Amino acid sequence: MTLTTDRAVRRVADTDWAALTEELDVHGCAPTARLLTPAECRDLAALYEKPELFRTTVDMARHRFGSGQYRYFTHELPDVVAALRAALYPRLLPIARDWAARLGRPAPWPDTLDEWLERCHAAGQDRSAQILLRYGEGDWNALHRDVFGEMLFPLQVVVGLDAYGTDYTGGEFLMVEQRPRAQSRGTATALRQGHGLVFTTRDHPVRTRRGWSAGPMRHGVSVVRSGSRHALGIVFHDAS
Repeated sequence: MTLTTDRAVRRVADTDWAALTEELDVHGCAPTARLLTPAECRDLAALYEKPELFRTTVDMARHRFGSGQYRYFTHELPDVVAALRAALYPRLLPIARDWAARLGRPAPWPDTLDEWLERCHAAGQDRSAQILLRYGEGDWNALHRDVFGEMLFPLQVVVGLDAYGTDYTGGEFLMVEQRPRAQSRGTATALRQGHGLVFTTRDHPVRTRRGWSAGPMRHGVSVVRSGSRHALGIVFHDAS
């Protein structure tokens, strides 16, 4: 299973990034065009059965995170994961910098992913945070944020590896926004096989009468009603 960086760049470029940016602003998440073929999705999901590729396995029920499992890859990433991560970073970087400017925050992210990861490692965040998730019937993921330290990239991507409605039902990707002085607002998205969903790691800019404020958001997965659901989580900062 090989995906070259050039091919990944072309697939990422198929997304309407202007439209994605607008939707991301409003909802805190937005879908990409197809990033992986069905065969690549199946091959990637099958890697879950190769524990030597991962640095650790997390049982969500044991830690009261929900139900199901996920595994963190080692830094020796499969080509397909490394290529997608490298191709997505420069597309997400302008959005991250724009959000930081609107919120009056620093934008510490350099032009290249390699340089950013070097800064993460220098700050003590030197463990891979790329995730392969597996859910079965009845499994779910509690609302949370993937914040692993001070070095934080504000956007991440999840890629669906199984066919919604065929391989599994339920298991929608959830996002909940905590709005100031109002009830929380949620969205549910069915992941399409091979397509990515860009979403905020922690919060997104919300326009108010006084300017821009940060709208806190968390994400999770609804209960899988039947079948098996796999997903790839692409994170642009490493873990401590």
